[in-house]
Amino acid sequence: MIPMRGMNPRRLQQMMKQMGINIEELSGVEEVIIKTADSEIVFSDAQVTIMGAQGMRTYQITGTPETHPRELKVPEEDVTLVAGQTGVSADEARAALKDAKGDLAEAIMKLRK
Repeated sequence: MIPMRGMNPRRLQQMMKQMGINIEELSGVEEVIIKTADSEIVFSDAQVTIMGAQGMRTYQITGTPETHPRELKVPEEDVTLVAGQTGVSADEARAALKDAKGDLAEAIMKLRK
């Protein structure tokens, strides 16, 4: 393990370079977004550091995350199909598809009740 407490940052940089580890700050970052299946994690004040070693690059994000639920994008052809099968308006069909998380059969069944 490398002792880092009280070590000169320049010396530490030299040691890491000797070991084949390169660290650089990514400049000009405005925002970082991580998308998951049901949400987005947004870093508006992100600082990104890239560490390269043995042909691999690792990105480290530092900042304040905000989690936002992802809105389901419903294809218009799905809306048309559900509206046609159930006789409801496009807005009602779109809302039913969003409630059913895009599942056509479930949306149709809910609207037929």
